[in-house]
Amino acid sequence: MKTLFLIDQIGTEHIFEASPQRIISLVPSQTELLYDLGLEAKIVGITKFCVHPYHFKSTIKSVGGTKKVNYRKIKELQPDIIICNKEENTLEMVERLREICPVWVTDIVTVEDNFQMITDFGQLFNARTEARKWNDKLTFALGDFKKFINGIPVKRVAYFIWKKPYMVAGSNNFINELLKLNHFENIYSTKGRYPEVAIEDIVAEGDPDYIFLSSEPYPFKKEDGYEISNYTENAQTVLVDGEMFSWYGSRLLKAFVYFKMLHSNLGK
Repeated sequence: MKTLFLIDQIGTEHIFEASPQRIISLVPSQTELLYDLGLEAKIVGITKFCVHPYHFKSTIKSVGGTKKVNYRKIKELQPDIIICNKEENTLEMVERLREICPVWVTDIVTVEDNFQMITDFGQLFNARTEARKWNDKLTFALGDFKKFINGIPVKRVAYFIWKKPYMVAGSNNFINELLKLNHFENIYSTKGRYPEVAIEDIVAEGDPDYIFLSSEPYPFKKEDGYEISNYTENAQTVLVDGEMFSWYGSRLLKAFVYFKMLHSNLGK
């Protein structure tokens, strides 16, 4: 195999004399993507939050979470590469992990970034054919969804990700990009990436048509919707699947199906 000269999504240059054979993934959605690219046999370590595919929790060693890991366990697994993400993992963590082996960092804000990540993984792990297949499937699904959404009017939304304090998805993140793709206007898109908000000001902030309560990272329940609805005038509170709005990689294919169902239910 030829020497690989590749640049990750934060601009770090990498040189590999051979395709990495022992992978540790510290990002749940990227673990799922690696599996879908046919790389299960190369994955030696994951986080406790890597819940897809389900059997990984019993077959692959957990090395901690996305913000805090066990460096000793990671070193003992002798990885050739560690896969991280700019948003999910801390800079301090990435810098310390670089003392063990090369760390590939992704940065996913747009759907285009997602396509690039899949292409990069195809080159990095000698899985170009599978990567091309996934990008082709996602390209077709994206085109199909754009046709579906074309006649649906834009609605104002607030997308909640946390409680105590209340936090929402703002701008410059993957959630907001998928909201826009769905013709949802984010009323907090000028407030930063993940701003803390005062629930009593929600009408003044933009009086949304819908309030989306995500299943992750905070697991909102129906009772939370009742509580928040006391501060709105016309907004409908909706529990949404956080994985569909925030997981990138191959999960996007399932997300397009989910989004169609969501719009159908909102229209009832």
